[in-house]
Amino acid sequence: MDNQVPPKKVPTFCSLRYGLSFLLHFCNTVLMSQLICLNLTTVAMVNRTNPHGLPNTSTKELLDNIKNPVYNWSPEIQGIIFSSIFYGILFTQVPVGYLSRIYSIKKMIGSALFLSSLLCLFIPLAAEIGVTLVITCRVVQGAAQGTVSAAQHAIWVKWSPPLEQGRLTSISLSGFLLGSFTALLATGFICQSLGWPMVFYIFGACGCALSLLWFVLFYDDPKDHPCINISEKEYITSSLIQQVSLSKQSLPIKAMLKSLPLWAISFGSFAFHWTNSIVILFTPVFLNSKLHVSINQNGLLSALPYLFAWMIGIIAGEMADFLLSRNILSIIIIRKLFTTLGLLLPAFFYMCLCYLNSSFYGSIIFLVLGNATGSFCLGGIVINALDIAPRYYGFLKGVTNLIGMLGALISSTLTGMILGQDPESSLFKTFYLIVAVNVISLIFCLVFIKAEIEDWAKEGQHT
Repeated sequence: MDNQVPPKKVPTFCSLRYGLSFLLHFCNTVLMSQLICLNLTTVAMVNRTNPHGLPNTSTKELLDNIKNPVYNWSPEIQGIIFSSIFYGILFTQVPVGYLSRIYSIKKMIGSALFLSSLLCLFIPLAAEIGVTLVITCRVVQGAAQGTVSAAQHAIWVKWSPPLEQGRLTSISLSGFLLGSFTALLATGFICQSLGWPMVFYIFGACGCALSLLWFVLFYDDPKDHPCINISEKEYITSSLIQQVSLSKQSLPIKAMLKSLPLWAISFGSFAFHWTNSIVILFTPVFLNSKLHVSINQNGLLSALPYLFAWMIGIIAGEMADFLLSRNILSIIIIRKLFTTLGLLLPAFFYMCLCYLNSSFYGSIIFLVLGNATGSFCLGGIVINALDIAPRYYGFLKGVTNLIGMLGALISSTLTGMILGQDPESSLFKTFYLIVAVNVISLIFCLVFIKAEIEDWAKEGQHT
């Protein structure tokens, strides 16, 4: 890969490729909001006191039940509802990653986002009909969301010049972080002021609007886009002239399984999702049990780390491409540096949280930094597959995302078991898990990670 500085006349930030990256950013924001909003609205949806529809209810309560209908869902049923969407996401990663090499990314993402949004709009009605329909909707919605999350990586094979891969991917992927912040911050307010069904109507309507905008604005190849600037199109195509294109030839599965750089990416993805899953589960519990904050404060403080994670994610991409375009560091050093920051800093700050949490504000600072610094991985291991095998990038992201999600499922299960034991020791045990997995994975990544195209991913190579 030649590190050439783009021509001065070529539009950068105010360009079509950056506009599409921000469009995908907001699509991901809405998608993540749709994913987690049910987990938050359940507080208002579930009747924790009296059975639904008891007589002798005041007029005010009846009106409130119309705006905020409640259901008798047991904790076990709630757990099934919460996890159902992840099964849909989990089982679509690899198939969609493979199909993204063959079919139109525009149609795959646009259709899947529209389907997820329609199902989000349908959730309040499904809840009235029965819990089985809610679970079914969430599984199908998960499959749609998994399609969007897995297919979007193949976009940058044709749309991202090598010197801008960090910026464009970090902008688009950081939308997931902003979505978590938005949902955590807005859901409680919407539930109190407008009723919990409006949460699904608002996020669903936003998703439908963005999917229609996606069909209008996005094209699979910059060569086919009617609105692209000529100089921008020439810059993109010329910068990718030496990069192999997507093809429909068979996958070199045997060579992929033997590839240590690919295993390094998989280990890094495992650790990245492992840590994020623990943080999502543990943060509200920590704020409640250790810092004794109110429910409103808990929601705000739980959302705060995602705001900083969103900021660091975008900064990481900008920094990685800056160091690369100015020839300050080689691409392999950049990937190792940002992977180290993204895996080691969270482990460090969580250990500080264990031993240096003497004050309320000190604990909040370490909690925020532990969550936010993981976003440095967006400039490292998260996009490393684009360096070693751009031809198979979509498929490889599907595989590594699947491995990462398995790490998230394992860590969430272990964390739940730990939290159910001694609450005093759960803090240390949980963060020791993060340190152990992150450090072991980081060592493997630093030894075997590469940043040049693998032999099995080059033109004309078959295994």
